[in-house]
Amino acid sequence: MEWGDEMEPELKLNKPWMVAVWPGMGNVAISAGYFLVAKLSMHILAEFSAHELFDVEHVVVKEGLIRISRLPRSRFFVWKDPREQHDIVVFIGEAQPPKGRYAFCQRLIEFARQLGVERVYTFAAMATAMHPEHASRVFGAATDAESLGELKRLELEIVEDGQIGGLNGVLIGVAAETGLRGACLMGEMPHIFQQLPFPKASLAVLEAFTTIVNIQLDMSELAEQSKEVEQKLGELLEKVKEALEQQPEDESSDEVDALEFEPAASEDLPSLDDREHIEALFRQATQNRSKAYELKRELDRLQLYREYEDRFLDLFKTPG
Repeated sequence: MEWGDEMEPELKLNKPWMVAVWPGMGNVAISAGYFLVAKLSMHILAEFSAHELFDVEHVVVKEGLIRISRLPRSRFFVWKDPREQHDIVVFIGEAQPPKGRYAFCQRLIEFARQLGVERVYTFAAMATAMHPEHASRVFGAATDAESLGELKRLELEIVEDGQIGGLNGVLIGVAAETGLRGACLMGEMPHIFQQLPFPKASLAVLEAFTTIVNIQLDMSELAEQSKEVEQKLGELLEKVKEALEQQPEDESSDEVDALEFEPAASEDLPSLDDREHIEALFRQATQNRSKAYELKRELDRLQLYREYEDRFLDLFKTPG
């Protein structure tokens, strides 16, 4: 594994804390990560190359021509705290490697130590039977007693026993092995909607994290998005209940757990209006990097992120 050429050779950070996120249930972690990057006007610090841990799983067909798909990428973003308390490093991985996860996390922690990182946090989702209208709780587990006490003082739900799957847990485990403080913060979301974005959980995780790190972040945009999704999922849940009530009595109500809720995929290409809206958001994000979160959300919704990826990341090449 090698670091990309984008790393700043003489970057000196002030007591930095690191957050690591990957895609997962409800896009809880990855959405929170991109929100931090956008709203703190972060810039790219380095790219992590671990191609040997990934494999090509499909090819891309465009206008009848076949091309090998691009391997997932992983990047570090950095924010210099103007108060000189704790700089923030955010690691965003496009995918979790199917093999070598422990070695992958060891290398991440090694790099974090080179940067002087004092704490490591991961974000994740916790699927429960919650109703979409209910507040998302934040579950937490920590590397040490002092960090655990901090979570308890915030009145988070402590995971007393169990497992944390994926790199969200493995990275914190490696941090604990090497003596780094940290925690995994998990936002609660409805288990039957785990295939759909659930920004309310991202919001809850960010509220907990920003309280711990003592930074102010305007989260009104994420709060508004949460209310919109809450309403839509509430309506969808009512339709599901109505459908179950109409089933014969001998059919198990447990079938609701097996229902798959996939985002509706449009077969239509993005319209000219869609493209113009994207261009307008790019202009706004160029002037104000905090607008990049809305831009990323629209690119994902229109399934255009890969097409605009390089241009999107160019927004973060220099300090905000």
